[in-house]
Amino acid sequence: MRRNPYVFTELGVAMLSSVLTSTTAIQINMGIMRAFVAVRQMIAENSPIKRLVTLEHNFADLKQELEEIFADYNDINEDTRAQIEAINTSLAELQAKTTARPRRPVGFIKPDEHQ
Repeated sequence: MRRNPYVFTELGVAMLSSVLTSTTAIQINMGIMRAFVAVRQMIAENSPIKRLVTLEHNFADLKQELEEIFADYNDINEDTRAQIEAINTSLAELQAKTTARPRRPVGFIKPDEHQ
């Protein structure tokens, strides 16, 4: 059982335009052919291969940046790391000393007068 087509291929539209010669049919066929051309251009511009190449370039750039960051991070030598550790230790000791000393209460009443 044969059915009428719901769509035409580009070749079918070209064949139909050679049969139908009315002004309206020619205008409609020209519009349909322009639509096929626009779809073909859209597919060519947004091709998966082009997007894949762009993604590969972006990935390579990110990889290079990460390698540079890790190289800079690893450039800190052991002396510098030891100095940073000594600074952190000194700061921790200073913080411990300041919190160990009892503080005066805030206000107008001296601790001796309060008892």
